[in-house]
Amino acid sequence: MGTRAWALLLVLCGTIFLEGIDVAMMAVAIPSIRSDLGLTTGTAAWVMSAYVLGYAGFTLLGGRAADLLGRRRMFLTWLTVFLLFSGLGGFATEGWMLVAARFVTGVSAAFMTPAAMSLITTSYEEGPRRDKALLVFAGTAAGGFSLGLVVGGLLTQLGWRWVFFAPVLLAGALLIAAVRLVPAQDAPLGKRRGFDLPGAVTAAGAMLLAAYTVVRLEHGVDGWRSTVAAALAALLLAVVFVAAERRTADPLVRLGILRTGSVVRADLGALLFVGAFFGFQFVVTLYLQELRGWSSLQTAIALVVMGCDAVLAPTLTPKLVARFGNTRVIVGGFAAAVVAYGLFLPVGMDWSYAAMFPTLIIAGTAFALAYGPLAIAATDGVDASEQGLASGLLHTATQFGSAIGISAVTAVYGLASTGSGPEATLSAFRAALTVPVGMAALGLVISALSARAERRAPRRASQVSSVSASQTSANPAQRSGGMASWK
Repeated sequence: MGTRAWALLLVLCGTIFLEGIDVAMMAVAIPSIRSDLGLTTGTAAWVMSAYVLGYAGFTLLGGRAADLLGRRRMFLTWLTVFLLFSGLGGFATEGWMLVAARFVTGVSAAFMTPAAMSLITTSYEEGPRRDKALLVFAGTAAGGFSLGLVVGGLLTQLGWRWVFFAPVLLAGALLIAAVRLVPAQDAPLGKRRGFDLPGAVTAAGAMLLAAYTVVRLEHGVDGWRSTVAAALAALLLAVVFVAAERRTADPLVRLGILRTGSVVRADLGALLFVGAFFGFQFVVTLYLQELRGWSSLQTAIALVVMGCDAVLAPTLTPKLVARFGNTRVIVGGFAAAVVAYGLFLPVGMDWSYAAMFPTLIIAGTAFALAYGPLAIAATDGVDASEQGLASGLLHTATQFGSAIGISAVTAVYGLASTGSGPEATLSAFRAALTVPVGMAALGLVISALSARAERRAPRRASQVSSVSASQTSANPAQRSGGMASWK
């Protein structure tokens, strides 16, 4: 790639880095924010959950809006919104202000991130260049989160408001560069046909309610009525959405893309992989801080080794994909994840960092092997007019995956916490760790099925070609008759 192509890629990757570092810094800063503003436990939880609701609730709509309204327009507009509301969060004096700011920031990320990814898939031709770009994109995302843990710990020492102001500086630099580098592409599809407003409203409503349901799962049986009501409402809106998409001439989401096996398997794999990764990281963070008494900065430095994927994803993974194929590398990533999380199951009360290190380094390597190739598989072969939609589906899956992973481990931890004392707490942590192991194992099965389907596809195509050739050669009269009709 030339200098300008690399510069464009760095700007687009900068947005996913911005999103990752923003989430990580917020996770580290929440205790300080809660103490300084006197927030209740529920309000502090909603400061984190509001972002997830906005992101997961609007990612599908954001991806399709990039296709219909213009990728460059959506990218620049929502990067600006991200910048503004991140800054406003830094001036908050009440809990509701933080919740509102985080929700809008999540919504802006839901539009900005799929637009950035679809700009990559449409700016770099399908093949090695696009694969390389997507792997760099994936590595930057993970690197942002890992670095954000350390940076968040350092900024929190200066004052938690810097956790909001620092992304403003980075977003401002990216916006200036993006105005110059992001190309003006073809006319948006929305100018040539109507925008499916009913589909947009029902899709956003269904996704918001579904995300709320997932977030509520971590509360266990407390407030189960509202959780069930939200789940039923989400299901009802989803049914209305499907009915609306079938009837409209210009659907927001072409339902046929959901029948593409490779796309569905890649999105489901991404959901399980990201869910297992974030669920594991959440449990380990609690183990180190609550049971071992480590500070947030010590914990962040300990976990930063998981950011090795930021180096491996753009360097090692492309070579493995070129040699073994995309699907086999994904299988290897899931297998490594199962091994990593399984090694941590017998965690002890006084484990040294050396005992934890193999799990952390293997988990980071697994992310490098699986996440980028899953992004390639989720967009590979999709028409350019639906790249935003494919990106939106992928990011919707990853956001729901992270929410499901954290909610599931929290729920299992709560159910397993039947006693008091360090030993009971340790037992609950071990029970919660079975969730990421199970999610990674299920993802391994699905990726293995994808590899099997990929191996059988050329064989099936060869058989069809052989049958067609034999039928043609066995019936020369029909062939000559066909030629006669043309004459």
